[in-house]
Amino acid sequence: MSAAAARRPVVIIGAGPVGVTAALLLARHGVPSLLLERHGDIYPLPRAVVADDEICRILQTVGVHEEFAAVARPAPGLRLLDPRRRVITEFPRSPHGHHGFAQTNMFDQPELERLLRDALERRPECELWSGVEAVSVTQPADGAAPVRVTFRRDGSEEEEHLWADAVLGCDGAGSITREAIGAVWEDLRFEESWRVIDVRTGRRVHSWDGAEQICCPTRPATYMRVGEDRYRWEFRLSEDERLDGPQGRARLRELVAPWVDLPSDGPQDDDFEVIRQAQYTFRARLADRWRRGRVFLLGDAAHLTPPFVGQGLCAGLRDASNLTWKLARVLREGAGDGLLDTYEQERKPHARHLIRVAVAVGWAMTGGQDRGAALRRAVVSAACRLPGVTAAVSRDLSPALTAGPLVRRHRRLTGHRLAGTFCPQPWVLRDGRHVRLDDVLGKRFAVVTAVPPTARMTGVAAALGAPTVHVADLGDDGTLAAWLARGRADAVLLRPDRVVLDTVPTGTGDFTDTAAWAPLLHTARRPAEARPDPLPRSITP
Repeated sequence: MSAAAARRPVVIIGAGPVGVTAALLLARHGVPSLLLERHGDIYPLPRAVVADDEICRILQTVGVHEEFAAVARPAPGLRLLDPRRRVITEFPRSPHGHHGFAQTNMFDQPELERLLRDALERRPECELWSGVEAVSVTQPADGAAPVRVTFRRDGSEEEEHLWADAVLGCDGAGSITREAIGAVWEDLRFEESWRVIDVRTGRRVHSWDGAEQICCPTRPATYMRVGEDRYRWEFRLSEDERLDGPQGRARLRELVAPWVDLPSDGPQDDDFEVIRQAQYTFRARLADRWRRGRVFLLGDAAHLTPPFVGQGLCAGLRDASNLTWKLARVLREGAGDGLLDTYEQERKPHARHLIRVAVAVGWAMTGGQDRGAALRRAVVSAACRLPGVTAAVSRDLSPALTAGPLVRRHRRLTGHRLAGTFCPQPWVLRDGRHVRLDDVLGKRFAVVTAVPPTARMTGVAAALGAPTVHVADLGDDGTLAAWLARGRADAVLLRPDRVVLDTVPTGTGDFTDTAAWAPLLHTARRPAEARPDPLPRSITP
């Protein structure tokens, strides 16, 4: 490998869903990347099974949403049940969410990964090296580029090196990248050992099509229908409690009996196939730092979420969506590194919130196992029975980003409530065809207005290379105008990830004080000088 080939704009460690999605998002902005993956192919067994409508919108951005819809199954929501399977409360999820997709979608992770890998093959900006294990990440003391990545090829003890302008650590809970930046875990006080069982069966399963969680201190459980004949159960079992062999089959029959009728000698017939059983320790943890210089943590390298609200993988894909457009603006358009500070500022509080929601649901199910368990379980279960609480969780599972440099809130004006939230995505008309809004807005910033655009609005848009879109010209069903009206805004400035950066409060006429955020997006040099040259795809490990 030549010295020139050894330096890459971005090296991504880990080619799971988060790493591949990050590569595809960077490619959309013209940034080449190289993924290092120690496994030879995708992991063949199911792990994550839930994606929300925000994640489907990210999959739309990378061009796999239609294929994903063909392998996913919309689900109606989540129910908490008591030990006798009576409904404590229900968190309904709409088939038509804010982002233009069903709010809950069940899927098989290997199928999603294959779709993403296929998309990766179609992007000349992306390169994947399989069977290559990253063993260390080092950077200068001042955190500047380039970052050195040391790796070994499969079957070799020889260490080789790459240099990168940025490194994304998508390498899971045991991340070497997290160690490299000196990050440590913050324990958010939830740790339980559960058995996850994935099953394929044609037998009748007695349940609804959403997820069920049994709230019981002695035998909590989770049930989900994943596909037409695919189901998942999760039980809190001891480490040494096996579900194979004669005694194990009898135990499994006992555990799944509330949902499915099985032969008296246990689930051993051909019509009840246990695809996988795995023991997991569900943890709630957050890395104390997500970045040092040009090295970043994403996904499980940055946060671990108990699975009770199905947000583990979702959080990782949100990381990729938040970081990649900012990194592209720095690498290709010369924005300052201060823009990259907003990644952790925005994502860390958001991830913390969702971990706490997951822990609260876990406590409602089990209450934990210490002296305060019964009291916590009673309090959380009682809270979940309140209509306002269930409505809030159903509506605000993914909260607005907190105020910051790229979330402009007008403290003295009323039109601030949209800042930090996502623009809805209705179907709109384009050239006589119905398409989704993001397909019209493209990959950059955009100004969306319900009033005739002013010179300042168009000036702000032009400075960012953004279109100015009048909702009256979109031909939607009134969703956008109603959303702006509820938010008391005449117009909004959307970031490339479709989060509202700034608003024009109703009646004020224009964006105010753009100096609060414009310096972060300022281009210090001409884009052509800042763009790294794509490396030839013929270079292989």
